[in-house]
Amino acid sequence: MRSIWKEIKLSSVLLLLGGSALLAFGLYNIHSISGVTEGGILGLTLLLEHWLGISPSFSGFLLTLVCYFLGWKLLGKLFLVYSFISAVGFSVFYGIFEQFDPLFPEIAEKPLLAAVVGALFVGVSIGICVRVGGAPTGDDALAMSLSSVLPVDIQWIYLASDLVVLLASLSYIPFTRIMYSLLTVLLSGQIIGIMQKIKIPGFVEKRELSQN
Repeated sequence: MRSIWKEIKLSSVLLLLGGSALLAFGLYNIHSISGVTEGGILGLTLLLEHWLGISPSFSGFLLTLVCYFLGWKLLGKLFLVYSFISAVGFSVFYGIFEQFDPLFPEIAEKPLLAAVVGALFVGVSIGICVRVGGAPTGDDALAMSLSSVLPVDIQWIYLASDLVVLLASLSYIPFTRIMYSLLTVLLSGQIIGIMQKIKIPGFVEKRELSQN
């Protein structure tokens, strides 16, 4: 464990917190008021907020912990530390943003714009965190866990989890809005993929070493 703490870099932590803050900002100011939701853990937190009044600052953190508990054997220790940092960062920043009125209330009437802008926030923010070596949500850990016990490629598990949450979201979001949600899920996934191609010297190499 001592060697893991030696591998933690301040620059990595700052990027993780920056990505988490960006994600919390987008989720609160775009997704939560526009009716354009996300799939996976993000979409589930919004579903719980709507029906049970549970803040994503709490549900997101709790669901992430559960997912990483299930997948901790498949993830490197450094990845888990970085994921914990980003998850805590997301919860703290979302809790802060909740203290203020949304900055773009008019976007609630522009679902197409919300879908695109929301995808940018989610794609870039999660892309930053995952590229550094952590993740603010448990989607990655859950997908890896299921792919280890099911004869299904991991990309289909990601898609399946998104579709399940989007279908459940039909309970409070009109079908036309869900189509916009599907658009934002597809766009954010592509943006995350692009972010993974950006070279950040040292980060990926250290993560891979920690898993060996």
